[in-house]
Amino acid sequence: MKTKQHRTEGSRYYPKRYDFDPATRDAILDEGLLCHVGFQREGQPIVIPTGYCRVDNTLYLHGSVGSHFFMEMAKGRPVCISVTLLDGLVLARSVFNHSMNYRSVVAFGETRLVESEEERWMAAERFTEHVIPGRWADARKPSASDMKKTMFIAVDIQDASVKLRAHCVADDPEDMQLEVWAGVLPLSLKAQTPETDESGITGIPVPDYLTDYQR
Repeated sequence: MKTKQHRTEGSRYYPKRYDFDPATRDAILDEGLLCHVGFQREGQPIVIPTGYCRVDNTLYLHGSVGSHFFMEMAKGRPVCISVTLLDGLVLARSVFNHSMNYRSVVAFGETRLVESEEERWMAAERFTEHVIPGRWADARKPSASDMKKTMFIAVDIQDASVKLRAHCVADDPEDMQLEVWAGVLPLSLKAQTPETDESGITGIPVPDYLTDYQR
């Protein structure tokens, strides 16, 4: 992974929040589920939220062949892809010093339409397993008709910036004696109780990969 610190002006002020270890980048991307894809179309900035998966140094997106967004991506667009994990709210004694704990990746690359059947099927499986590990082997695989309706876009990561905050309150010395609660409210993505669809065959037990699901 190449990381060019000059892409982010804030790096001059908070260098300790930047991580240049490729393993940190990959861990954040592998934990996340949703990314935001930024690009320009006829001079208009556009940001689209969508799902993704990572395979080595490549991010894969997938959607309908009729999607205007994916038709634009198939043209080979330079894009900026952002993934952020929110880990906590940092409450200082002064509202000026409130903050958030987070981990984020901003990746840069150019979109590529995935055309080979081998890569398309690999992307379909890896995308499914990224979202819900174990589901690919359990559910019906896509049919040839399903695959014809699906477009896969690959983005080889050419450059990336990894930024994070993972510490407690940073209050001003003069505020330390204020009688105000200060600390961190941890946040996490937590699965709730699965809700069974009763419109088909009933009585099927909930799979372990759902009851034990976590990011």
